[in-house]
Amino acid sequence: MSKILIIDDERSIRNTLKDILEFEKHHLTLAENGKKGLELALSTAFDLIFSDIKMPEMDGIEVLNTLLENKVEAPIVMISGHGNIETAVECIKKGAFDYIEKPIDLNRLLITVRNALERNKLVHETQKLKKKVINKYLMIGTSPGIEKVRNMIARVAPTDARVLITGENGTGKEVVARLLYEQSNRVDAPFIEVNCAAIPTELIESELFGHEKGAFTSAIKQRVGKFEQADGGTIFLDEIGDMSLSAQTKVLRVLQENELTRVGSDKNIKVNVRVFAATNKNLKKEIELGHFREDLFHRLNVIPIYVPSLDHRKEDIPLLIKYFCESICAEQGILVKTFDKSAIEALQIRSWTGNIRELRNMVERLIILGGDIITVEEIETFG
Repeated sequence: MSKILIIDDERSIRNTLKDILEFEKHHLTLAENGKKGLELALSTAFDLIFSDIKMPEMDGIEVLNTLLENKVEAPIVMISGHGNIETAVECIKKGAFDYIEKPIDLNRLLITVRNALERNKLVHETQKLKKKVINKYLMIGTSPGIEKVRNMIARVAPTDARVLITGENGTGKEVVARLLYEQSNRVDAPFIEVNCAAIPTELIESELFGHEKGAFTSAIKQRVGKFEQADGGTIFLDEIGDMSLSAQTKVLRVLQENELTRVGSDKNIKVNVRVFAATNKNLKKEIELGHFREDLFHRLNVIPIYVPSLDHRKEDIPLLIKYFCESICAEQGILVKTFDKSAIEALQIRSWTGNIRELRNMVERLIILGGDIITVEEIETFG
């Protein structure tokens, strides 16, 4: 049931709206003047607010301005008499959702209410989605190693410097790349992620640089590559140590000249892209083996960031367990479970070859299979 506030000094208007909207199963609150309506709107979360424009003492424009200044999330619909339509339009320019004229038309009213409530629902869903995305890329921990990474991100993110992120699988290299992007000056531009290890060698160049129609047998139409998609923004080349030497040569050219050529074309395309790369391999050893270009390594390794393994930051495990408990229980829609002290200590002395990813899987398994308070015995049984 939606909560709707009506602010109008005319009793007949308040009662008419109340009768119509209560019949539509909405919960109504009425205010006979702007001051009372403002107090209610600032103290209670409403799904929709109606406000008359012409009212004594405090008019609807002052109510609207104050609500907008206080970032009230509910859509605000202005109620206008025939003589103040221009004022109603000005209110919409300021931030009101819509206006309805007196005498109130039933169909117009119901359409406005439906549209406003749907918009409100969309806003809330978007906020929840954004919160989920933000929470997905958190760096949990206070250990010296993780603080060093956090400080590096803060210093490097606002620049356009290339960053090479290294560390074992499951340590959170993608999280570092995302945090660099979110704190960068390119945060409103695209962030394009490429898992170099997941793309077959024969397709990597097409994936990165695009291709023209007919460039090869299966090229039935033109394709824009990842570098073009990231133009003006950031590209994250994950597992770059698995990239073919041929593709490495073309990436080097993009970094040197800020231009690329699609497969099957001789036209040069200018791009402005910031590059983050990540790998779990020792690239210096790969260079010695002839598997990685030394000149590309030096182009990428402007700012090196090493993400420590979980075994080198075990003091962060209690915080990670708490975070995973809260987020996993929220995902599963169950009450938050906890780990007793001895269970946390048992997990701290373990060796985590799979790093944070392995720890998260362990916590999720114990939450699903264990009781409300996870014990050492349950770790031994299900771990």
